[in-house]
Amino acid sequence: MEELLELKDLLLVGNIPDALLLVEEMTEMSKDDKLNKIFSFSIIVLLHLIKQQAEKRSTRSWETSISNSVRQIQRINKRRKTGENYLTIEELKETLDDAYSSALRQGALEAFEGIYQPEEIEAMIEKIKLLIKQWGLF
Repeated sequence: MEELLELKDLLLVGNIPDALLLVEEMTEMSKDDKLNKIFSFSIIVLLHLIKQQAEKRSTRSWETSISNSVRQIQRINKRRKTGENYLTIEELKETLDDAYSSALRQGALEAFEGIYQPEEIEAMIEKIKLLIKQWGLF
């Protein structure tokens, strides 16, 4: 909020160069917020996919969580005015790859009542199939 007030003040005094710099900074802050949200929802999706593959079962709760998280990612990634996406497919792949290790660690705690280490859980699943199943990426 204080950035908007600062922008207003800069515009009122006619300081356009500094106002434009502030707009750029605010744009980056907004994009960073969206990227963080997409990253968080990616962890949730991958976590439940990991548990599904490792345990070779699913629950309605996991299915609902996956579905809701995918919808949130799609909603957050969509630019309202242009209909384009904030993240390209390549950037989304990178985000999923980054989120994978966090989801794997969490999955090791939740799958099989936490008796396996992340490396053991990873050996039970196929990362590529995980991503293909949900995102159709590779």
